[in-house]
Amino acid sequence: MSKPDVGELEEQYVVAAIRSGWIAPLGPDVDQFEDEIKRRVGVDHAVALASGTAALHMGLLALGVGSGDIVVTSTMTFAATANAIAYTGATPYFVDSDPVTGNIDPALLNEALTDLESCGTPATLVLPVDLLGKAVDYTEVGRVCETHGVEMLCDSAESLGASHKGQAAGKFGRASVFSFNGNKIMTTSGGGMFVTDDEELALRVRYLSTQARQPVVHYEHTDIGYNYRMSNILAALGRAQLSRLDSMIDSRRCWREQYREFFSSVSGIEIFGGEGDNEDNFWLSSIVVNPQAAPIPASLIQSRLNDSGIESRPLWKPMHLQPVFKDAPRKVNGASQTLFETGLTLPSGSAMTTDQFDRVLTALDEALVQP
Repeated sequence: MSKPDVGELEEQYVVAAIRSGWIAPLGPDVDQFEDEIKRRVGVDHAVALASGTAALHMGLLALGVGSGDIVVTSTMTFAATANAIAYTGATPYFVDSDPVTGNIDPALLNEALTDLESCGTPATLVLPVDLLGKAVDYTEVGRVCETHGVEMLCDSAESLGASHKGQAAGKFGRASVFSFNGNKIMTTSGGGMFVTDDEELALRVRYLSTQARQPVVHYEHTDIGYNYRMSNILAALGRAQLSRLDSMIDSRRCWREQYREFFSSVSGIEIFGGEGDNEDNFWLSSIVVNPQAAPIPASLIQSRLNDSGIESRPLWKPMHLQPVFKDAPRKVNGASQTLFETGLTLPSGSAMTTDQFDRVLTALDEALVQP
């Protein structure tokens, strides 16, 4: 659905990194990649890490989250969000979605924070998630958090290049994280980034993610540390990708617009995320299938595309429905479950050719014929 978009430029950057001799983790490309991400997002500090999950874990620890704490987060997300909370010993508290965007519902978030306060167990942190490249409504979510005196760490793993009201994803809350996994809008194969305007937080993340080494000649440790820093070679790949980010977003926007035009004549099927996608990064394009009005259900569309050799996938299964988190507290309204049952993500990659996209549309046309 979203294979890596790499070519000659990426090869040149990686070969140059190898020839430089900086093969082990860290090096000049890591430093430059951090600087380039800072400029792109408009933050003061960036720390390149081994994965988006590592960035979440480090961010949570740097913000003091630990055993006995409660972190309120989106239920509509990939498991890494909830797993990182669990790594710290804290409890994830899942909040359901806005039915249009799939992002965390501000009104439900307010209810969740109020309930926790009334029980004498206020939330330690709020961890909203930008879903499939669309930034959270940080205006409303930020207002709710401010009302309750709770800080935000923002999971922007999927939203590099997106924005909310003109402000880049990654600029909200105390800090944010990005993922550069192989299927993301841009990739370092595996990798992530912690970004913040808070120098103290950035220094803490650098320290913990570099095995918590003290600044002495021998190996001295006063804290448990982690081997979470990005390698110089992967950072070189990321620098090449970042230089092409806008063109890759443009390609994905093109596919989104053509999907929207294609489905405009199909009853009961809409592009997921609503009409207002001018600040999206268009990472993945998905549809929502109304089973009462559409020609066939989402599951049958997926099955028929699969038979044609075309990958598609349901939207994230909500975390509160995952067996591993079955006992976690939650505030749900059914929106995320409905999106999981009726949503389908379609091929969206910027490396897709026009011929390949035409093949997808042909397969969709054939798939939508009633049995």
